[in-house]
Amino acid sequence: MTPEPVRIRPYRPADLDALYRICLLTGDNGGDGTHLYRDPWVIGHVHAAPYGIFQPSLAFVAEDDEGAGGYILGALDSESFEKRLERDWWPRLRGRYPEPPAGLPEEQWTADQHKAHTIHHPWPTDPGLAARYPSHLHIDLVPRLQSGGHGRRLMDRLTGALREQGSPGVHLGVHVENTRAIGFYRHVGFTELFTRGHAVIFGMDLG
Repeated sequence: MTPEPVRIRPYRPADLDALYRICLLTGDNGGDGTHLYRDPWVIGHVHAAPYGIFQPSLAFVAEDDEGAGGYILGALDSESFEKRLERDWWPRLRGRYPEPPAGLPEEQWTADQHKAHTIHHPWPTDPGLAARYPSHLHIDLVPRLQSGGHGRRLMDRLTGALREQGSPGVHLGVHVENTRAIGFYRHVGFTELFTRGHAVIFGMDLG
């Protein structure tokens, strides 16, 4: 039998657990991050769930006959989104995830501790970046949906939605060691802007 085609569809609230699962299964620079985290939810708390909850109109899922296997998640106005998370998302998580122990060098932090630090100290969007590229996104696909053109389809769906909602530009960050993702972003039209810490920042004009 021929497998069903991969469908790109809007996010639904029932997809929230799938966002967490996909985020974990791609949490090691695109590979399965399950072995890295003692708490399988913490990475999704940072990179996936708040987008489905607070910006569902800019969330899309890639789905095949095995279920949801990819997503693209966006925020229209990064600075406003950050304020919303500071008010309605991070406070309750800070009570569950303490900061890494004082005096423990960062290079000795576990993956869970790195995400806990982000929960307590989320990176703000650079004002200069936000002026031209106010929106941002996250995209992840599990291995079975990679290399089939589905990432481009997801990207086209989100950038179209951002244009419809009036965004002039979108940015994203990717770990400097994730060379496959860096190549993908260049291929679909993003421009490398600068490096911040361990992240390469890309932007795309939508006008």
